[in-house]
Amino acid sequence: MRFYFTGHAEHKAESRIQNAECFSFRVGLFVLMGLKIKQQDIAAIREHGARDYPNECCGILLGLAEGAEKRVSETVALKNLRTDPDAAQKLLPLESPGAESERNRFLIDPREQIRVEKDARARGLEVLGYYHSHPDHLARPSKYDREHAWPWYSYIIVAIAKGEPRDLTCWILTEDRERFDPEAVEVLNP
Repeated sequence: MRFYFTGHAEHKAESRIQNAECFSFRVGLFVLMGLKIKQQDIAAIREHGARDYPNECCGILLGLAEGAEKRVSETVALKNLRTDPDAAQKLLPLESPGAESERNRFLIDPREQIRVEKDARARGLEVLGYYHSHPDHLARPSKYDREHAWPWYSYIIVAIAKGEPRDLTCWILTEDRERFDPEAVEVLNP
């Protein structure tokens, strides 16, 4: 296993989640454990991003949380409702519809969110976080991402460059909602 601080441009090679490596970061003397996820779930997220390119993809991370550790047991790929502009505008209007679109914004249908949550609860699982892609952009949260996120949840972002998955990072919003911090990710083999 190798340990890296993920999510910073100056650590490009280290920020890629590949080959089932373990990623974490240190604060003082403590190693903060975060998200554990199987290699096949990482592959599914990357494939979803490539498939939906040039639009943003989105999905939900399901699993169990125990203490500071979240263990993903499955990912649920969802439709980006922004690909239906009329329906999306009714639910959550964009500030600049000409500058914002399904290429740089995603929206999960609230009915799908509720359906996934109910199904997860019935199976003893919970929503641990969300994932989405950044087409032709860095795998770093945007101001828009921060404004629409909640503390505690894990946010995986995969960069898709010209249809090819690139860097994949994970973030957690601080309690004061001022910034995202990188979240430790351990990639597990099946």
